[in-house]
Amino acid sequence: MAEGIWCVIRRGCMALALGVSIASWAPVCAGSGEPGEEKTRLAFGLLSDVQYCDCETAGSRHYRASKDKLAACVDDLNRQDLAFTIHLGDFIQEDIASFETLLPVYQRLSMPRFHVLGNHDFDVDADQKRSIPARLGMADRHYEFRHPGTRFIVLDGGDVSLYARPQGSLEHARAEAMLEKLKTAGAPNAEVWNGAVGTAQLGWLARALADAKEAGERAIVFCHFPVYPPGAHNLWNDTEVVETLERSESVVAYISGHKHAGEYAAKNGIHYLTVKGMVETEDTTAYAVVHADDARLEVDGRGRQPDQVLVHGAPDAPLEVDVNGVDE
Repeated sequence: MAEGIWCVIRRGCMALALGVSIASWAPVCAGSGEPGEEKTRLAFGLLSDVQYCDCETAGSRHYRASKDKLAACVDDLNRQDLAFTIHLGDFIQEDIASFETLLPVYQRLSMPRFHVLGNHDFDVDADQKRSIPARLGMADRHYEFRHPGTRFIVLDGGDVSLYARPQGSLEHARAEAMLEKLKTAGAPNAEVWNGAVGTAQLGWLARALADAKEAGERAIVFCHFPVYPPGAHNLWNDTEVVETLERSESVVAYISGHKHAGEYAAKNGIHYLTVKGMVETEDTTAYAVVHADDARLEVDGRGRQPDQVLVHGAPDAPLEVDVNGVDE
């Protein structure tokens, strides 16, 4: 196990995640007013689907504008007291050169920064696909890290997929078979741009959540793809993932991107938040600062991303989606 002020465990994360200041996580007085009672607070940056490329605008997607939006976002987040920032996938739209333009902007963040793999991140030449995680500074495609009281788990939703695995590989063949089965069943998420969490990774997730429960930690799970409610943008095996989350009794939130319009629902004590895509619209951004404590997640939205208060253990909530939002 790697040890530091940050603990990055089981699978590697970014080297910069070790040995950094943890001033963003500080004890504060709890709201009940009981003498000596404390709770922990943590703030982190959250954004998704920057989806930059040097490409003409397509519909509502202004690809070139994403660079300036990200730069303004970085400037804002650097003024906050954040433990980390995470991008939820689709950092680029296409072309390996897009990373070279955009990564220096993201790397200006003054706090540890993380990535989640998205489908468009692999929209590069076939011989370049295997290099994408390393290009993003990821030692592994899925990983976890933690702060006192909270474990953050990052999933690779393209583990089984057509876009991230080369044609002719066993993984690509498995993806073809899974997609065909979903199409035959008429599943709404039977789309080539989705993927699945593979069997081995699903077992890893169950073990990580069990470890979190044993350690008395709450868990927050990040993935590019939604899993609830059912929809066209969900992981191919969304039901399996939801069942794994619910069995753990440690997950408070599952946070994703991919569906640019954004979405929110709650089920069996777990909040399912889909962050709006930054690439949408010419001049309006979308990202958030999340303040977490022992009782809630407070989403302080910027631009098109709304403010929300997600109380731990809240009752089921119906689907909420911005009817004025933009979708794929």
